[in-house]
Amino acid sequence: MQRSIASLVLENHQIVPVLEKFNIDYCCRGKMNLTDACKEKGIELSVVIKEIGAAGTSAGGRTMPFSEMTEAQLVHHIVIRHHYYVKNAMPLIAGHLEKIAKKHGETHPYMIRVKELFGMVHKEMNLHMQKEELTLFPRIIEMEGNGESGNRKLFPSDYISGPVSVMEQEHENAGDTLFEIRKLTNNYAVPDGACPTFRICLSELKEFEDDLHEHVHLENNILFPKALRLSGAA
Repeated sequence: MQRSIASLVLENHQIVPVLEKFNIDYCCRGKMNLTDACKEKGIELSVVIKEIGAAGTSAGGRTMPFSEMTEAQLVHHIVIRHHYYVKNAMPLIAGHLEKIAKKHGETHPYMIRVKELFGMVHKEMNLHMQKEELTLFPRIIEMEGNGESGNRKLFPSDYISGPVSVMEQEHENAGDTLFEIRKLTNNYAVPDGACPTFRICLSELKEFEDDLHEHVHLENNILFPKALRLSGAA
């Protein structure tokens, strides 16, 4: 199958659980086609296609409305839904990981590394969202409204493409770090004798990664291409 993974998700968002099941990255590496993604993961392509087909049939081919939103509407949704969640979830998860590393670090040393990795994500995502909210998103909204009053403004050629390139690289870095956390925790498996905080934290980490995938998908595969077309850079 030579179509990009991102295009498959845009056509039917109900296949996301299938991609998540096989750890196929539809956000940061959404431009890759499904055949190459399966080869990279060592997965039988026919198995994935069969499950995707079943998901599409059961969902009735429903599509996401995000591709029909304006740039400003997408920005608003991302900030209210995803940035708000990330800003509130990260301190809670970091606090739980601190407790787990201290209490269970000797018996589960991998959680010390998980704490360190999430600390990196915490710091980088705060800076990342700040750059989006203060620089890139206002530029996208400005570009969308440019010329509405009859006075069309000229922008530098990299006005949108420059920050978009930086954001995409940062998305990939965060995705890679969270994937490492997934591997260290054996897909967030709860170890025997885990305390409630340990169990809750693993669930929080999975939820955080799932949210990041949707968050990055909306930006990399919908908002950024729209903005680049608007600026004439795509």
